[in-house]
Amino acid sequence: MAIRIGIIGYGNLARGVESEIKRCPDMTLAGVFTRRDLSSVTIKTQGVPVYSVDELQSKTEDFDVMINCGGSATDLPVTTPKYAELYNIIDSFDTHARIPEHYAAVDAAARKANKVAIISAGWDPGMFSLQRLYSNSILPEGNDYTFWGKGVSQGHSDAIRRIPGVKNGKQYTIPVPEALEAVRSGSNPELTTRQKHTRECFVVAEEGADKALIEKTIKEMPNYFADYDTTVHFISEEEFAANHSGLNHGGFVFRSGVTGADGEHKHIIEYSLKLDSNPEFTASVILAYARAVYKLYQKGDYGCKTVFDIAPALLSPLSGEELRAHML
Repeated sequence: MAIRIGIIGYGNLARGVESEIKRCPDMTLAGVFTRRDLSSVTIKTQGVPVYSVDELQSKTEDFDVMINCGGSATDLPVTTPKYAELYNIIDSFDTHARIPEHYAAVDAAARKANKVAIISAGWDPGMFSLQRLYSNSILPEGNDYTFWGKGVSQGHSDAIRRIPGVKNGKQYTIPVPEALEAVRSGSNPELTTRQKHTRECFVVAEEGADKALIEKTIKEMPNYFADYDTTVHFISEEEFAANHSGLNHGGFVFRSGVTGADGEHKHIIEYSLKLDSNPEFTASVILAYARAVYKLYQKGDYGCKTVFDIAPALLSPLSGEELRAHML
């Protein structure tokens, strides 16, 4: 029987999940939950019901795994623990500094209800996190470097849009080219957060909004913009629609390390992603981990997990025998 997937929310990430679930032969979309007026939400998958989030309490028997597609700034810290008491659940919480407290809250809820949860599944945190762990384990003496972009950060853009007076907004993360090349050269530079990236924001303000206050709020936002050189542009809705409708992203993870008796041999591990669609790729990662959630629930392995806790074979629809024959 196909794994019955539910979606909470219907923004860019949720639409990505809906789009990519058709590529997972062992899954089916069983329903979408929204806070919006139901008459205003039309999904692309025919025959799949759309419910109010108020109905989540009464639909627990209809879903195997729920994918929470809310934003990390204010939504997921509240809703993932709440719904982990009702469903096996997965989210893409991406505020790195707050992952430990988010994990603790979700783990307590999931264990109380004998459910499985995975948090922070995506590409960073997620795929990049795994690369950092693997490369640190392989090269214990060395330095880590992570660069994001150039591309659209969904979490940072969502944080901008939640500021009072902002009608629409998008944020681009841009690696500093000189820093990127210094890492590739193997020179092991000491780089501050500000030296590695800049952030560029494009904002459509509501009529009469205090633009100076909006810019100040963005630039001083902890965990998002405060540690970066950030530029804020106020533009029209027309310019936003014409020039900032894409959702591309990507980035690089490096481990620069040494081996040998005196550390005389240098090695660089580089992992990179170039994504045309950030939400669709993130959705694809989440769906693979949703499969792991389902398998862990079948085994009774309850509680909250991260990508570090999931064996790679749990992500695949293939059997162990098939994986050993074709991928090992």
